[in-house]
Amino acid sequence: MRFLVVAATAIFALPLTAANLPTTTPVVVVALENESYSDVVGSASMPYYNSLISKYALTGNFYADLHGSFPDYAMLTTGELITTAGWGLPNDFPISIDNIVREMVKAGKTWKVYAENLPSTGYTGGDQWPYVKRHNPFAYMTDVVGMAQANNIVPFNPNWSSAVSSNTLPNFSFVVPNIVNDGNECPDGTTNCPNSTRLRDVDQWLQINIAPLFQNPAFQSGGVLILWWDEGDSADNASGGGRLANLFAGPKVKTNYVSKTFYRHEHVLRTIEELLGVNKVGCTIYTFSMSDLFLGF
Repeated sequence: MRFLVVAATAIFALPLTAANLPTTTPVVVVALENESYSDVVGSASMPYYNSLISKYALTGNFYADLHGSFPDYAMLTTGELITTAGWGLPNDFPISIDNIVREMVKAGKTWKVYAENLPSTGYTGGDQWPYVKRHNPFAYMTDVVGMAQANNIVPFNPNWSSAVSSNTLPNFSFVVPNIVNDGNECPDGTTNCPNSTRLRDVDQWLQINIAPLFQNPAFQSGGVLILWWDEGDSADNASGGGRLANLFAGPKVKTNYVSKTFYRHEHVLRTIEELLGVNKVGCTIYTFSMSDLFLGF
């Protein structure tokens, strides 16, 4: 049985009256795992991440909708939580409601998922450690599975570095590090190492793989990078899923800015929709974009 869960905090918002963010691309989201604001901001284990905080815009009042990865990923891509199950989903769990892929295709926007350790282009099957399917919501979408759109799900290596260096990034990129490099697990596949080890691995991975994006000509002309955390650590239950240090970077993003506005994942999706110029999905028709992080707003 499939059921729909709507984020209660998204319902009270009234439709926007303010102007939308201007359309700009490429938009790049990097999905990271299970670290709270207090774990990340000021951490000696994350010097690269903190150097970006000083240069760009940080969410100071952002909270995950709940604990459990998959519902937060679902909110980011459909505007609905879909289920409260964070893991243990069947491989054929269908996302058939309206979603960001459907609207990008309608609007003629290009997109790709760059998933680290994905077995092959178009793979929508189950976990192949250190790749885990639940961190790739696109692999559940009925708009993708068994369709030509599945070819937009590609292995991270060498496709990401090639697209960055050749200036061929799509309008929207969803970057999925493997379960070690996203902060979820330790290098040995457990969670028994010090948290500083996981933070250091994330930071080094970002510096090696994401820093070159800032030299990409298309990105320099108007790109937006979103370093997105799905939920806080297990001890952080603030406002449902914990407080998160999401970071926005790019030439149109404010510098050395910390937002005080209360945000959740649906606000990130609304922001992505406006930047891409696509229709709103799910509860994002009732919420607003994170325009205070951008220059000119």
